[in-house]
Amino acid sequence: MNIYIGNLSYKVDENDLKGIFEEYGEVTSVKIIKDKYSGRSKGFAFVEMTNNDEARKAIKELNGGELESRKVIINEAKPKRTNHNRY
Repeated sequence: MNIYIGNLSYKVDENDLKGIFEEYGEVTSVKIIKDKYSGRSKGFAFVEMTNNDEARKAIKELNGGELESRKVIINEAKPKRTNHNRY
């Protein structure tokens, strides 16, 4: 399952997120989304976990909690939208 984490502090790095989510199960990837020009975090990330039940438990227990003094938003990531009607 792909998990969205929003309202992240700029101080949080990928190792921080991996450590937090590994308490609930196996983490296969962590990606903090960064601005392509400045390289600075955009304040959100995605964590991928192999087991959906463990991922749901992590979402349930971590959503609304505080990380680096910020209340984080955590939920199942929605599929990436594609724009097929561009022209």
